[in-house]
Amino acid sequence: MNLAPLWTYQKERFPLAKTAPLLAIFSAASISVSAEIAGRPLPTWGGFAAGFVVAMLLFFQMRVCDEYKDLEDDRRYRPSRPIPRGLISLRTVLGLGFVSLPITAFAVWAWHPPLLWLLGLVWLWLAAMTAEFGAPRWLKTRPVLYLVSHMAIMPLIDLLLTGFEWLPNGVPAAGLAVFLVLSFVNGCVLEIGRKLWAPESEISGVETYSRLWGPRRAALIWVLCVAVSWCLLLGVAGLTGVFWITLLPGSAGAALCAWAAVRYARAPTVAAEKRLDLLAGLWVFLCYGLAGFAPLLTRVV
Repeated sequence: MNLAPLWTYQKERFPLAKTAPLLAIFSAASISVSAEIAGRPLPTWGGFAAGFVVAMLLFFQMRVCDEYKDLEDDRRYRPSRPIPRGLISLRTVLGLGFVSLPITAFAVWAWHPPLLWLLGLVWLWLAAMTAEFGAPRWLKTRPVLYLVSHMAIMPLIDLLLTGFEWLPNGVPAAGLAVFLVLSFVNGCVLEIGRKLWAPESEISGVETYSRLWGPRRAALIWVLCVAVSWCLLLGVAGLTGVFWITLLPGSAGAALCAWAAVRYARAPTVAAEKRLDLLAGLWVFLCYGLAGFAPLLTRVV
């Protein structure tokens, strides 16, 4: 079997070098925050390992569903993508997605079988997303509702990942809801940030927030999402007792995002576009790093 097409596919559509570190932080932070808010000890390394595997496979399954859902648009407007240009077949990608399902279920079951019902909720929402909730044309004419409905899967995934800690112990701590909302807002930060393009980057038939709202308004909405995320991050830090440790680096990261948004709004160049995309990912990485691991620093220091 020639693995070269698969290797090229992952570099273009599911880059492991960028995705794996972010999901490692995301999954570990989710488990850690759940324990810290509840005042319980951290699970063993097996819980963290299973959580990472599940996060990686779920996000890959989301990519597979996107490939299936967007295939016709890709053929018309983005023929350079791997499947339309013939690098790899949709059948192969779907096959890999189906193979990943029992592996995901086994990883969940191996840690705590009752978690399977939370996994079922994630899969149910993912299936509804793939079917565009039965109203694809109606939903696509309402981009804000489209964004909200699709980003709602983020707190569901986080509910599952935090469940690796709280479900074996009973129920989640009440304050965990703040962290779940943070996951939703961070999903919006990533999604909007990757679709703020320079005018010369816009592609006919491809919806972007820069085209929908215009660069200035889109940049403002994106930075407002970052600001809400910053407030929620500080809320989580307050619940875990590390508010003052989180305040400075969190504020510096949010300020950097605001600076980049202003630069893009004033001059929406390709360089500004790439800067926002990069900072969207770095901001989310910083959020989960601070939320999940700043409490551990207090124990070491």
